[in-house]
Amino acid sequence: MATSRGGDQGVRVPGTRGGQGGDGPRVSVRAGLPIGIGVMAAVDEIVFHQVLAWHSFYDRGTPELGLLTDGLLHAAELVLLVAGVFLVADLARRGLLVGRAAVGGALLGAGAFQLFDAVVDHKVLRVHQVRYGVDPLPYDLAWTASAVVLLVAGLLVVRHRSRVRGGGPGAGGTDAR
Repeated sequence: MATSRGGDQGVRVPGTRGGQGGDGPRVSVRAGLPIGIGVMAAVDEIVFHQVLAWHSFYDRGTPELGLLTDGLLHAAELVLLVAGVFLVADLARRGLLVGRAAVGGALLGAGAFQLFDAVVDHKVLRVHQVRYGVDPLPYDLAWTASAVVLLVAGLLVVRHRSRVRGGGPGAGGTDAR
């Protein structure tokens, strides 16, 4: 839906203030999130479920159920990747994409997936562990540490973008892409 605020000819994006250029970083971060979640889910599924065969998404049933849940995870990661690519492409088409913010959002999404997997899937729901037949503590620590590293990297990229723009979200300043 188009906005009619003076010379603003941008397209209104849900959750933004009229499609103004100042909203580009915020919506770019949001567009990067599903890409990061999808990529990290793909890495988990391909490397740990298929190549190393350490676990399936759901290990508390039959091998067939584990294979089914891996397939459902794969389908979900593809949907997230495609949705994220469409969001980024739409922002680029409208001139609102801030690449660094989208990359920061992707890192945040990847870290959020890892942290959710480490805490909720591995410990709370116990749908699977990282690896069986060994002491799980080093694997759990590495899994959680990778989540923290990705989240911190994403925050640093997003915050760096804010400082370049002039001090924070919504602040004036120049866009040094």
